[in-house]
Amino acid sequence: MEHVKCLIIGSGPAGYTAAIYASRANLKPVEYCGLLTGGQLTQTTMVENFPGYPQGVLGGQMMNDIREQAERFGADIRDGIITKVDFSKAPYKLTTEEGVEIEADTVIIATGASAKYLGLDDEKKYNGMGVSACATCDGFFYRKKTVAVVGGGDTACEDALYLAGLAKKVYLIVRKPFLRASKVMQERVMNAENIEVLFEHNTIGLYGENGVEGAHLVKRRGEADEEKVDIQIDGFFLAIGHKPNSDVFKEWLETDEVGYIKTIDGTPRTKIPGVFVAGDVADPVYRQAITAAASGCKAALEAERYLLNK
Repeated sequence: MEHVKCLIIGSGPAGYTAAIYASRANLKPVEYCGLLTGGQLTQTTMVENFPGYPQGVLGGQMMNDIREQAERFGADIRDGIITKVDFSKAPYKLTTEEGVEIEADTVIIATGASAKYLGLDDEKKYNGMGVSACATCDGFFYRKKTVAVVGGGDTACEDALYLAGLAKKVYLIVRKPFLRASKVMQERVMNAENIEVLFEHNTIGLYGENGVEGAHLVKRRGEADEEKVDIQIDGFFLAIGHKPNSDVFKEWLETDEVGYIKTIDGTPRTKIPGVFVAGDVADPVYRQAITAAASGCKAALEAERYLLNK
């Protein structure tokens, strides 16, 4: 059985940054990239709010750069998924999808959270060509344009309001006849001049030649007065929630009602000594690349401190 000082699970800004700092601390980290090598940022087009890229950078390129930096310091980055963990005692035992067993003195979980989609084929077709699950990542590209946000909760309202400050017009597509968001968020949305709420509408498709040009909707689907509606848009944003990739750890670690892993007093530490969390598997605030990277740095420093004091 292979034994390592530090095992990092998941890639993305948090995982790769943890690998950089763990490597520089001579922890000789091994990192398993997970289902999506490079994380969700690889599905984003241009990133313009990350330090060091004055002209902006494609999300996939940025993640390749951070990975290369981690490998330069000696990180052993591998493709693969961790499918089983045993945190009952240190060193902790982890198993890959191929049945490879590893012992680790410390573990950094950076498995992220996956955006929920409607399940339309067009979402895949136009991914990176007008479809996005991150308004704060991609909203800048829709200045003075028309966009749509799908969802009726606080996240959808927040995204709609954020985009309303950039776009000419924002449609908020809500499948129910009401918003689920908090009262204050509802009031802000309803009072925004360039937000139009489309209650009881369901998206059934998107259209466009070289990118999203519009959406096919159904109003009051299944009712006697069902009506098909098309709206012209330049961007289509999903805001129906994220699912933290935490299932494999739930036997050992506490999660909230959504599935985010609970940490101790806002630190990367969990209730199990030597097991740390980085990125948006712990908190949706880390969905920004810079905050996710910062959390990865903190997790690696905590792992170093833990081993020094052991």
